[in-house]
Formats: sequence, C-alpha cells, structure tokens
Amino acid sequence: MPRAVYVLALGIFAMVTSEFVVAGLMPQMADGLDATISEIGYLITAFAAAMALGGPFLTVAVLRMRQKSALVLLFGVFLAGNVLAALAPDYRTMLVARVLTGIASQAFFGVSISLASRITRPEVRGRAVAVALNGLMLGTLLGLPFATVVGEHLGWRAAFWAITVLTVLAAAATLIGVPGADGESEEQGGLRQELGAFRSPRLWLTLTTSTFVIGATFSAFSYLNPILTELTGFSTGAVPLLLVAYGAATVIGNTVVGRFADRRTLPVLVLGLALNLAFLVGFALFAELTAPAVVFMLGIGLVGVTMNPALVTRVQRVGNARSLVNTVHSSFITLGIIIATSVGGPAIDTFGLRAPLWIGAGLAVLGLVSLVPDLRRRAAAARLELAAPSDA
Repeated sequence: MPRAVYVLALGIFAMVTSEFVVAGLMPQMADGLDATISEIGYLITAFAAAMALGGPFLTVAVLRMRQKSALVLLFGVFLAGNVLAALAPDYRTMLVARVLTGIASQAFFGVSISLASRITRPEVRGRAVAVALNGLMLGTLLGLPFATVVGEHLGWRAAFWAITVLTVLAAAATLIGVPGADGESEEQGGLRQELGAFRSPRLWLTLTTSTFVIGATFSAFSYLNPILTELTGFSTGAVPLLLVAYGAATVIGNTVVGRFADRRTLPVLVLGLALNLAFLVGFALFAELTAPAVVFMLGIGLVGVTMNPALVTRVQRVGNARSLVNTVHSSFITLGIIIATSVGGPAIDTFGLRAPLWIGAGLAVLGLVSLVPDLRRRAAAARLELAAPSDA
C-alpha cells in the first residue's frame, strides 16, 4: 500500500475529529454558548449541510489543481474555520465556523478518496479506500474521546485548539508524504465530462443507498452522549471510555469490510444493513439496561459507518473514481447525517431520547429497500448464467 494512502488517512482523521467533537461535548457547549442540547445538535446538522451542499462546489473550484496543492489549500480553509470555532464568542459565530469547516472537509474527502483510488491497483481499491477511511474510524476511536476528555478537563474551546494543532501536523505530513507529480492531477476532461457520470439513474439510486446507511448510523451516534447518560445511566466520565469502545468496533468493522468490499460488495451491504437494523431496534428497546445497551451500541459501531468502503466501491463502479463523483457521494453520505440530526433533535423534544434510535431503524429499512433493484439485477444475471449451458 503506498505511503501516501496512510498520510491521507491522517488528514481525514483530523477533519473527522473536528466533525465529531460536537457530539462528545454537547452539554459543555450548550452551557458555554447559552444554547440547548437540540441547538447544539443543529451544529452537527450545519456541518453536514455545509459538506453536502458546499463541498461539491469547492471541489469543482480545485479540479484543475494538482491534487496535492488542492489538499493543502483545503487544509488552509479548514484550519481557518477551526480557529474561528475555538474563538467563537456566541452560537451564531460557532455556526459560521462549522459551515466553513464542513465545506472544506467534504472537498478534502472527495480529493483524498480519488487520490487513494488512483494511486492503487483497481483490484485493491476497496482496501486502499478502507485504509484512508481508517482516519474516519480512528477519529471515532481516538480523536473523539480525546477531544471529549480535553473538553471536560480544559474546556470545550481547548478541544478545538487541540484539533487545530492536529490539522497543522496533518498538513505538514501531506506536504512531505504525498507525491507532488505522479498520480496527482485529475484526468483532464473538463467539467462537462465530470458531470457526465451523473446522467445515470442507477448512480443516483446508488448514492441514495449511502444516505440511508449513514443516516441510520448517525441517528444513534449523534445522540450517544445523552442517551448513555440520561437513559442508560452512565456517568459523564464513563462516556469517553464507551466512545473508545465504539471507535474500536468501527476500526474492526472497517478493516473487515475493506477486505471484502471489492469482491462481495452487495452481500456486505445487505448483511451490514440487516445487522444495523437489528442493533438499532435492540438499543431502542433495551436502552435502560446497561449490558444490552453497550452490546447494541458496539454492534452499531461494527456495522454502521464501517460500510463506507463497500459504499465507495459500489459508487465508483457505477460512476467513476474521480474527485467530483467521490465528493458528491460524500455529500449524499452527509445528507444522511443531516436527516438524522435534523429529525432527531425535534423527535427527542417530542418523544424522548429513544426516538433517534427508531428513526435510525426506519432509515436502515429504506436502505435495504434501495438495494432491491441491484439484488434483482444480480439474480437475473445468475439465472442467465445458469441457463447459458442448456441453451448451448
């Protein structure tokens, strides 16, 4: 595996840590910004909305740049937003900061995944994407708990300053470890050619599956802190340890999915969604029981966001492996986060903390339904293959 893939993972790790930090510091940020838990939840929504809507436009702006130069530029934009978040005097300023960092991180994901795919052999692209996306999983395993601990002991602003330092280190590693020429620039075909892939209805349906998969997972993940403390009864000090365990489950799941993403893409997604549905329902039913709640939480970590390598592989096969397709795919992924958090917040106010878990279960069902056309296509192809010898 090229060294640059691991460097890309470090950059993704920095940005994902910033993306997830709000989920780990909801009570502290609510107090510091004179806001409610639901309003702090909307900061996650704002970050995701900026990723989904602004990321593709920023990607288009950097299409003609060498990918290394594009990554460095995106680091700069992200860094500016993160510093603004650390200094934010009020909720409105924090909202602006989250939008800025969301736009930059989405474009960064698209360029990074494209570069990881382009510098590796086609038959191991799924594994390369899994390695790069380990930055996302490690952001959950290490970055989020670390930021949570820093926030609890030094204040939530200190968590954002720690992420700022991490971003600078990741940018320096990119300057040193990512090649500046070979495999760096996009295949130049112009924006029209880039947009050509989106004429396929099958690609749009494939992108929609990703929305449901990630939306189902984030319905639970975005509110783990209040669910675990207010429903299950854990202390706030225990939450970072539980998040570490959740993150470890995502690393394991991502590694396993990466191994099978190229050869068993559709079966992996069907099995993952079915299991996630079962874990979400179980969590909703037994959230007040300590042991079952932890088991179901870890199960969601194991088969939720870890479907990403299979999702990326599926999208690249239907579309292509270029930056714009990957960024738009990331936009559909973050659309799932938008749905989960924008619906989850009001649902909590009306129906209580179990509501996001039931919403996640519903999204998992929709994800399974969206796979039906591909399952039918696969079954039809298998029937034709069986019929071919007898026709001969």
